[in-house]
Amino acid sequence: MFTKVEDVQKYCLENGVKMIDFKMIDLNGRWRHLSLPVERFNESVMQWGLGFDGSNYGFAPVEKSDMVFIPDLTSACMEPFTEMPTLTMIGDVCTITPNGNIPFDQYPRNVAKAAVEYMRSTGIADEIILGPEFEFHIFNNISFEAKPQRVAFEVDSIQAEWYTSERSHGYQTQHKGGYHIAPPQDMTYDLRSKMCVLLEERGVEIKYHHHEVGGPAQVEIELNFAPLVEMADRTMMLKYVVKNAAIKEGLSATFMPKPIHDEAGNGMHVHMMLRKDGKPVFYDQDGYSGLSETAHYFIGGILKHAASLCALTNPSTNSYRRLVPGYEAPVTIGYATANRSAVIRIPAYAKDPMEKRFELRSIDATCNPYFAYAAILMAGLDGVENKIDPRVEGWGPYDFNLYNLSEEDKKKIQGLPPTFRKALRALDEDHDYLLKGGVFSERLLKIWYQRKLAEADTIESYPHPAEYKYYYDL
Repeated sequence: MFTKVEDVQKYCLENGVKMIDFKMIDLNGRWRHLSLPVERFNESVMQWGLGFDGSNYGFAPVEKSDMVFIPDLTSACMEPFTEMPTLTMIGDVCTITPNGNIPFDQYPRNVAKAAVEYMRSTGIADEIILGPEFEFHIFNNISFEAKPQRVAFEVDSIQAEWYTSERSHGYQTQHKGGYHIAPPQDMTYDLRSKMCVLLEERGVEIKYHHHEVGGPAQVEIELNFAPLVEMADRTMMLKYVVKNAAIKEGLSATFMPKPIHDEAGNGMHVHMMLRKDGKPVFYDQDGYSGLSETAHYFIGGILKHAASLCALTNPSTNSYRRLVPGYEAPVTIGYATANRSAVIRIPAYAKDPMEKRFELRSIDATCNPYFAYAAILMAGLDGVENKIDPRVEGWGPYDFNLYNLSEEDKKKIQGLPPTFRKALRALDEDHDYLLKGGVFSERLLKIWYQRKLAEADTIESYPHPAEYKYYYDL
């Protein structure tokens, strides 16, 4: 880990590094980058930054779009997917003022940092620790079109039960029968191991990886715990490594929540816990499932704001093809122990006070992790500050299978928004908790709402192929 420019320069000289690459996050949560020859990297870059047009990242208006990127030397690591030896690093974005550069309040990494600072200012905790689980598919081929005369997609997976090519090995995986399958059915094991090694070499600690439920090569990589901003950084690195490592093998990886009809969808369950002065905030030996009152209030805040949170944690129309009652994804606003049908689940196996936690199961990896993690924290803190008790509000604990409720009982329990449009409407109506401490700005939320609503409008305007099946002959 570097702290000085001269340390970076020395490393590059000793290891034959030719280029320095800088990665920045756009509004949607995609990395963009620019590079310069190693000889151009000096103290001036750290002092004045690298100028760029913020309007092309989805943030600033054209008339106020000049911004600067300041590298974070501690994030530097070797780029694994370039032919030219390249050192890469992330960093922060600032706006230019007469008094110098100031952090840009809409930049995702700055928002995440602000959320952590707000948490510390409340005195509730000084650290939030996260542990996400990443589900994704690895396809042999993928093609798609969205044209006036043709709207279609086609995926191909050698593992799927419907794969019939002459290249088949005969070891297809049964429909929704992939959970923890072993080779030869698990045909992506070596690739996942390569991904994990690449991540470990770059400081992203892996808990484990395995095959998931979906037969067409649905898999999972789970990360060890880390603080919020660091975990958002690691989330970006994981998605980058997974996609590029798959491409190097002639395959394609996707984190789309629901890429295949009637198959298991891809979530990004996020475990979370608070600590203060190195001690667990969520633990109470005598509390329900070992949870403290603060933990219950934190859960209450997340559940109260669950609908508006979805606009940031599940920000795609495809997200709501996964969040459907009766499937693997939980849609019931409630919490319980060891119950995967609840939006919030308390792992029964987490007995250690230092690991007492719960997980939010509805989130998916189409999110911008900096926005999503910050929003979850702000919702939880709002619950603690206002003592929102999920037991009093009727949100559980639900220690029974929520998928098997009668129609009458289902009407009594709140659910997540059924569409992205309704999630956006919820955010428009319920976002004051995000504005506390200036963590999210009104301007940022307005930009997000308008852009995502326009995105949903465009997608919904396309005729769906299934509509031809049901309506063409009427």
